[in-house]
Amino acid sequence: MSEDERVPPDVDVTVPSIARVYDYMLGGKDNFAIDRQVAEMTLKIVPEAPITSRANRDFLQRVVRHLTEEMGIRQFLDFGSGLPTQGNVHEIAQRIAPETHVVYVDSDPIVLTHGRALLARDGTTAIVEADIRRPEAILNHPEVRQLIDFERPVGLLFFAILHHLNDHEDPAGIVERVAGAASAGSHVAITHFHNPGAEHPEVAEQAAASEKLFNERFGTGRWRTREEILRYFEGLELLEPGLVPLPLWRPYPEGDQQIGSTAGGLVPIHRALVGGVARKA
Repeated sequence: MSEDERVPPDVDVTVPSIARVYDYMLGGKDNFAIDRQVAEMTLKIVPEAPITSRANRDFLQRVVRHLTEEMGIRQFLDFGSGLPTQGNVHEIAQRIAPETHVVYVDSDPIVLTHGRALLARDGTTAIVEADIRRPEAILNHPEVRQLIDFERPVGLLFFAILHHLNDHEDPAGIVERVAGAASAGSHVAITHFHNPGAEHPEVAEQAAASEKLFNERFGTGRWRTREEILRYFEGLELLEPGLVPLPLWRPYPEGDQQIGSTAGGLVPIHRALVGGVARKA
């Protein structure tokens, strides 16, 4: 099938998509020439970018498994979910607890098309079209309200999405609003592009170059400081080990891919993507 034959009518294949670039980095096939072009430009700056993409996916799986098994979470709201791939939130959570409800939120037409085609029709999982910059519309969306009971603990997932909001769009305020609507016992999980500054100058240089490229191509992309990212967790109880490079967050003792470690320690590129999980008391 040619690209033109599989493009939904409302998709402009001359404009790159964050979700499709990420798909390409993960070895997926749901991307177009413009997405591959931007991905290859990114790889010239950060050759290890696919490793980071896989680390983000592995972190998501560990977090969902922890929240389902250890914290008893039975409903998840996934913001900026991206293209479906193996190890999605509902697959992990429902393998442990089949009754778990999951709602994915995205605004990319390709994501919505593929998501609706792949999701189970058993009334436990849905994908809705919405803009994260309008949290009230998400919280009050009929399909969200049908599956998510905000009077019970919910897992609020912000994986690789907040760094695509500019400062004036107030990403910290969006997290605060969403978390404020959830009950005690809810959890917030975040991954975010990170600029470590003078502590790791080589990574900081790559972060600055990547930020320039992303803003030129997408109009978004902020590699924020640790202090800026920690603001998202204000008023919440940050779980151990805190805000860390993704491979360092509760790695499995056996059977984990361990893609973030080497004989000499952490792969430097992982300093450019950090994550954490916090509980609402």
